[in-house]
Amino acid sequence: MADLTIPAELLPSDGRLGCGPSKIRHEAVRALYEAGPRLLGTSHRQPPVREIVRRVRAGVRDLFDLPEGYEVVVGNGGATAFWEVATFCLIERRSEHLAFGEFSSKFAASTKAAPFLEDPLVIASEAGTHPVAVPDESVDAYALTHNETSTGVQMDIVRPRLASGGAAPGLVLVDATSGAGGLRVEPGEFDAYYFAPQKCFGSEGGLWCACLSPAAIERSERASGGRYVPAFLDLGIALKSSRLDQTYNTPATATLLLFALQLEWFNSNGGLEFSASRSDASAEVIYGWAERSSFAEPFVHKPDERSHVVATIDFDESVDAGAVAKTLRANGIVDTDPYRKLGRNQLRVALFPTIEPSDVEALTACVDYVVERL
Repeated sequence: MADLTIPAELLPSDGRLGCGPSKIRHEAVRALYEAGPRLLGTSHRQPPVREIVRRVRAGVRDLFDLPEGYEVVVGNGGATAFWEVATFCLIERRSEHLAFGEFSSKFAASTKAAPFLEDPLVIASEAGTHPVAVPDESVDAYALTHNETSTGVQMDIVRPRLASGGAAPGLVLVDATSGAGGLRVEPGEFDAYYFAPQKCFGSEGGLWCACLSPAAIERSERASGGRYVPAFLDLGIALKSSRLDQTYNTPATATLLLFALQLEWFNSNGGLEFSASRSDASAEVIYGWAERSSFAEPFVHKPDERSHVVATIDFDESVDAGAVAKTLRANGIVDTDPYRKLGRNQLRVALFPTIEPSDVEALTACVDYVVERL
């Protein structure tokens, strides 16, 4: 089937529909090329690169409309590194984790391995669903995931509530790597909203960015003063560097610039409502198609839990989704395979704001074309 040629008129204008590193806009690549001679290969301690860090921090603040006292911190290493940062600097004694896929489970594994923390409380649910946080007096941090990239499940971000209706004590730490910029969120519902820029922000990997509340900043200062923290994982050091519009270690300047350009594209067109609406439009296309299809259906059964940035579509057992993905790749539509550990007969498709909803619609036509010829 990989030899099957899909008619050119059916193909999307851009076939980068994978959920790993995202599609980068041509305009951003062109801007990077033009800026290269004065930026690439220069010191990140000097004004040209520091100005880009300033643009990133200001752009994130504007996009999420952060309240007074919240700060934007940028560091090296990606969201995986931030799990360790949070383990050292944002959890005092014990954390509660909602585990409903590969990535939401990994943060819990980090805290369980930390010898200076008590074993975490883990609330798990089956793939394709998400659990709900439960207030617990032994917990001082709640670890939530805005979007589980492996399964295509999103959850609303709200602070755990006590029976009285008030918010439970403790920080709310939100892994938003594949959701930030494509899903709506209220800043008052989190203390740390952290992500990497290679998904909705149309950039490359290797950085993390975190929106921190005053309570999270105070917690990091207290934790850093009471236990050994490697400098690379010290949130206090990252915060001081960010306040100087720097990163503690040398960053990838190209990644920073692409990140800044995407933020400015979002904010100049209406901010988070603009970017999230683009993802909404793509989600409407692909889930509507799957519900009408004779051989496909959304993997996530509850409509309000279906991700608007990562769609997972199950295929009937009579259709080999792997063969479909292989044929799509041979025709320039790349990385639609399911998450490898999920092990389902499905396609997984990115719906990030950079992706044109019309290209998602073209994808569905291409899938229909291939399946008809299997």
